[in-house]
Amino acid sequence: MEKSSKQSTENQNQSQNNNRNSSRRRSNPFRDNANNNGGNTEGSNRSGGNSEKREGGSGEKRSGGNGSNRNNESRRSGSNRSRNRNQSSNRNQQSRSGGGSGGRSRGGRRPKIDTTVPPEMKAAILENERVQQERMHPWKQIDMNAKGKLRFTPLGGLGEIGGNIAVLESERDAFIIDVGMSFPDETMHGVDILVPDFSYLHTIKDKIRGIVITHAHEDHIGAVPYLFKELKFPIYGTPLALAMIGNKFDEHGLQADKKYFRYIIKRKIYELGQDFKVEWMHMTHSIIDACSLAIQTPIGNLIHTADFKIDHTPIDGYTADLHRFAHYGAQGVLCLFSDSTNSHNPGYTKSERVVGKTFDSLFEQAKGRVIMSTFSSNVHRIFQAMERGVKHGRKICVIGRSMERNIETTRRLGYIDIDDKYFIEPHEVNKYKDGEVLVVTTGSQGETMAALSRMATDEHRHIKLKPTDTVIISASAIPGNEASVSKLMNLLIKAGVTVRYKEFSDIHVSGHASQEEQKLILRLVQPKFFLPVHGEYNHIAAHAKTGVSCGVDERNILLMSDGDQIEITTKYIKKVKTVKTGKRYIDNQNNNEIYADVVDDRQKLATEGIVNIVFKVSTQSGQMVDKPVVTAHGLVPDREDKRFAADIEKLIEQYLATSKIEKSANPKVIEDDIRGVVRKHILKRYKKYPIIIPTVFLV
Repeated sequence: MEKSSKQSTENQNQSQNNNRNSSRRRSNPFRDNANNNGGNTEGSNRSGGNSEKREGGSGEKRSGGNGSNRNNESRRSGSNRSRNRNQSSNRNQQSRSGGGSGGRSRGGRRPKIDTTVPPEMKAAILENERVQQERMHPWKQIDMNAKGKLRFTPLGGLGEIGGNIAVLESERDAFIIDVGMSFPDETMHGVDILVPDFSYLHTIKDKIRGIVITHAHEDHIGAVPYLFKELKFPIYGTPLALAMIGNKFDEHGLQADKKYFRYIIKRKIYELGQDFKVEWMHMTHSIIDACSLAIQTPIGNLIHTADFKIDHTPIDGYTADLHRFAHYGAQGVLCLFSDSTNSHNPGYTKSERVVGKTFDSLFEQAKGRVIMSTFSSNVHRIFQAMERGVKHGRKICVIGRSMERNIETTRRLGYIDIDDKYFIEPHEVNKYKDGEVLVVTTGSQGETMAALSRMATDEHRHIKLKPTDTVIISASAIPGNEASVSKLMNLLIKAGVTVRYKEFSDIHVSGHASQEEQKLILRLVQPKFFLPVHGEYNHIAAHAKTGVSCGVDERNILLMSDGDQIEITTKYIKKVKTVKTGKRYIDNQNNNEIYADVVDDRQKLATEGIVNIVFKVSTQSGQMVDKPVVTAHGLVPDREDKRFAADIEKLIEQYLATSKIEKSANPKVIEDDIRGVVRKHILKRYKKYPIIIPTVFLV
């Protein structure tokens, strides 16, 4: 009996311990959160939370008195009796004073939390989720059963900076987006600009309905005259862009072709054939009147940003037309083509307006003449410099053919409003004190024939640099021009002038969007497909990652190179073939093309040298008559000329000893054979491939 009673007591204690452990394991997170948020001490939270779970919310029993609570606590917690006694006393005092914790009522009762979700609430949650999905994927409104295919083919501007040109085509129609030029590298001797190869355009010329121009930068319009010498189509663009193309037509003798100009109005829709409707949307960039394109097609809307940045404080006050981006985004955009140039740059690109503040500081510091050089198409930059010049009592002298032409055009169109009285001619500069002159000129890229380079080499007719001059270079080096810009900097510093360049962070700002601006366009448009454009391969790859981070499925993004033809449907995008692309070399001094073999020969002359060999052969004896005349340039030093000539003489003698030379022999055959023999010798000894020009006379 005693044993049985003892066992019963142990079972009862074990049961109570199990209950306590079970209570701790099944703690209610809502109540725990309520206690934690209630502002109690740690002890109060522990006691209040556990007591609530164990008591089932019976506040009356806990508030009856200290003795009653202590008895209850002793039955439940065993060894924690002393701690719980103090906590119980604190709770009773709070209860009596009317200040419960964790949302308790005056009597100490905690309000019961309803964890069930009413049907109305659940319906609202589901409906909000549906609305969110529609908002985040507006392209799902596009009719996925729409028939038809589009093809987008970049012919320039990918894998490079500049030279932008692309073709968008359907089965019936096509149009060209921009026709830009690019700059040569250091291996292209005597070449001033590069223009695209137009071969593919010839193959589809019958369905091309026009040329669409996004803005007037040289890398988007510079090659238009060269295209018009081969093919002519209507050109659609803003008045400024077409005016600048018109200036080029005047230089190339194409004045009659201005009849192809079609001046567009922004936000108005223009039909190009049966399958394309195009709207120009105002965009901020480093030139006035830049535009993005909204393209309506039978299978859905497309957006092409062209070059852009989001400048909320542009000089002319006309901000980017983001409302139209949002408008088309809400309708559903099948594919977005977007500028990738600054895709490695985090954050935002600075406003053009910050450059004006830097100009203020530099003009105040300058004691003598100020010579400012920038891109001739950056009208807002030029305008800000001129404003500061007038403000500081300086006369403005514009030097450089492209700078003069662009400023004249923008003033005529009303984009620059500065009175004629502030302008002077180059020959008038010396009539004014140095502190009263501002020279605005070309040459920020170190171009050899540009005005600033001629000033630096003391070859300019009117401007001779002085140690008191301040030269401001408000531009960054275009990739490939770094060496030319560095050479220019060295020449200017040797001339003793003060050069202001990269040491001022806001002396130049980019015209291209950084990552946050790219994200803004991606989020406004929310396209199904995304094709990064404009930039080297690493730029478009970085832009693709930004697209994925903004919700575009990585399977719906393609990285393109020049010549890749991309097929676009409502269901997929894919590369279908590669078309012929390339560059043509232009001598800008006479606007004539330099053929590729000429450029190759120049490069070979520069790196490998040239060898001329002249000799006479007797058709009777088959031997040389006299010694050969051998001259080499760029291959061996002058002191080794005689030894080199002797080596060539031996080679010719060996060749003639094994060959039969007759009166009917063809000198061209002998020359080709000698060229091959000499080439092998030079390659073996000098590891070079010079140009070898043998000349044979049969006597």
